[in-house]
Amino acid sequence: MVTIAINHGTVVDTREKKCRKLHVGLEGSKVAVLSETPLEGEKVIDAAGYHVAPGFIDVHGHIDGALYPAELSACQGVTTTVGGNCGYSPADLEGFFREHEEQGFPIHQAMLVGHGQPLREAAGITDRYGPADQRQIEKMVSLAEKALREGACGISFGLDYVPGCAIEEVEALAALAARYGRICPVHTRLLTEGDLYSLFEIIKVAEQTGAHMLISHFVYQYCEGLVGEALDMVDRARERGLDIHIDSGMYTNWSTYFDTATFDLENICRNNWRWDQMVVATGRYKGRVMDEELFFHMKEHCPGEALIFFEGHEEEVYQCLVKDYAVPSSDTGSYARGEGHPQIAGTFPRYLRKMVREERLLSLEEAVYKATLLPARLFGLEKKGCLAPGMDADVVIFSTEEVRDQSDYPHLGMPDARPLGIPYVIVDGTCVVEQGRYQDTRTGKIIREWGR
Repeated sequence: MVTIAINHGTVVDTREKKCRKLHVGLEGSKVAVLSETPLEGEKVIDAAGYHVAPGFIDVHGHIDGALYPAELSACQGVTTTVGGNCGYSPADLEGFFREHEEQGFPIHQAMLVGHGQPLREAAGITDRYGPADQRQIEKMVSLAEKALREGACGISFGLDYVPGCAIEEVEALAALAARYGRICPVHTRLLTEGDLYSLFEIIKVAEQTGAHMLISHFVYQYCEGLVGEALDMVDRARERGLDIHIDSGMYTNWSTYFDTATFDLENICRNNWRWDQMVVATGRYKGRVMDEELFFHMKEHCPGEALIFFEGHEEEVYQCLVKDYAVPSSDTGSYARGEGHPQIAGTFPRYLRKMVREERLLSLEEAVYKATLLPARLFGLEKKGCLAPGMDADVVIFSTEEVRDQSDYPHLGMPDARPLGIPYVIVDGTCVVEQGRYQDTRTGKIIREWGR
């Protein structure tokens, strides 16, 4: 008898990219058996009519220890989140790891160390429009190496948020990550809407250092007609043997905070953005479409709120995610209830609905592989991404025909509305979602060991 028996489901084999009618037995925190006959268990889940897959791995999030976004991620089938993205991470990673190892968390957490914060700040760089000098670069490398030794899964860059950053900073840190065999997710610079130099410089970093670069939320960076050309650049770089992947969400309309360089007035004017392309995502003015008066009022009185910027075309999402080097990601953030961007609750259900059921751009098996085993391999998560004996007991059970996102933009609906069609999510052998209801468990672990 196993701890949990999942009987009568259709198992997605991510290694072979096939579906098979099998019964899955979980024993504690591991997959114990895949059987052709029904299993007995202390807990039995009837998965007839459902697909049974490894838990989704969200490679680009900003949960960073916050409980509510972890709950929303779990409800959409995510069992592992990668935090510390876009150059932002906790200043004391060792303390962060220790706290969450002691307290537990709803889902597993891996953390990157951020170039912009804490590394630049710790090196004494206070001007986001200023470059680091050689002494400061050496300080950042030293601090980053300490974080990698403590268990950071890589080094993240948010170059859009530190526009004055010198490429020497990126190269020095990327070379360090390459020596440790760790990944470098990069939120590229936003110079102008029609600019591709930001991508060119990251390809050059990969060429110069041998680092594994993961271009973050690719469709956000290169929508509005640039996606095709940008993907061609990545294709050519990979053909030359460079280790480059991309992640991308299911939306072209992106969100970030008002007090970042992205929403500096100079940047807005340089890109010819319109006020009505912006919607307030959080706080007192949530759901308000921006105008000039509100912009200057918020800059003075509530600069820490988040905005959503509307641009791009849905087809550009599909162009990104059909690439064999692309993985889906949410870019989820830590928002209060009822606030934020629909990606926080809808990304992975929308991915299955759009890419598999409606647009038929990916087979179910390929779509699940790209959300599980492929990201596991990119990050060196050797026990995740596949349902096989000895692998981690992280499981999502969903209906291909019923899975559906319900979240919407704050001026149109509820950004954190829960999805349909995902009745069970299991983290480390414990149901965190059961019969569609969140269980408030704390079996998620900090991940500190890496191999690739």
